Amino acid sequence: MQCDILCVGISTLDRVWLVDSLPTGGGKFRAHDYLELGGGMAANAAVAAARLGGRVAYWGRNGDDSAGRTMRDELAGWGVDVAQFRLYAGHRSSVSAIFVGRDGERTIVNYRDESMPTDAAWLPAERAAGCHAVHGDVRWPEGVAPAYRAARAAGVPTVLDGEIAAPEVFATLLPLTDHAIFSEPGLASFAGRPIASDADRLAALAAVRAQGCRVAAVTRGTQGVLWLDEHGEHHLPAYTVAVVDTTGAGDVFHGAYALAIGEGQSVEAAMRFSSAVAAMKCAVKGGRAGIPTRVEVDGFLANG
Repeated sequence: MQCDILCVGISTLDRVWLVDSLPTGGGKFRAHDYLELGGGMAANAAVAAARLGGRVAYWGRNGDDSAGRTMRDELAGWGVDVAQFRLYAGHRSSVSAIFVGRDGERTIVNYRDESMPTDAAWLPAERAAGCHAVHGDVRWPEGVAPAYRAARAAGVPTVLDGEIAAPEVFATLLPLTDHAIFSEPGLASFAGRPIASDADRLAALAAVRAQGCRVAAVTRGTQGVLWLDEHGEHHLPAYTVAVVDTTGAGDVFHGAYALAIGEGQSVEAAMRFSSAVAAMKCAVKGGRAGIPTRVEVDGFLANG
């Protein structure tokens, strides 16, 4: 395997219903469109990095069923190396039902097979040392940690998608992470308390950096991204677009960021690039269908 970006973590099959408004309570609701496509934090990040021109490998596991095979084949179709995407016989794949309103907001219901083997001894973790950046999510720390260790030993930057997770997951992964980028719920999960103000955010991000991370960031949707690094506090406003579907926006941000850091871009430039990619994705329905090409992103940034 030769790759620029390695993404390790979860893959799901997303079944997406586009509705006028998000359902509340019981009853029947009519969708005006329906999509079935791959999703999941690390898998979406892999597709984003590949769509933007990177050579990308995805490492993960799922069930050996129709959903798992669909995910594997779709990732390969996007140009992602799936040689280390293991499908386990007798287990069911991760599947999400996603309802998207006309305002772009969504409700997600996910199923994960809790009996899925977590052991990652079969992964060729040493190969992470040959990549330009390694991206991981919090859903499979057993797979992410050995890849991070190999990357760290070789001076390869590591990027973490900081979503809601148990404290022991953060305790395992953050000391191995160079760039930790959280969602708002993920940052609150790490902090163990609600995040109600910028002061709360900055305190939580400082605690992340104290774990050994060079960069600690939180993405805030239309409020942009806030981060701390060795130069201090920074804020980048979000780009304004006509939002159609926010599904996968955070995952796409992470994939673009990992690619930018792997290319040697500065943190500020990587944040700007990733914010543009995520905003452009939100202007098109579907988690992966809206990921722009590199030419489109360069044009967007040049005109922005």
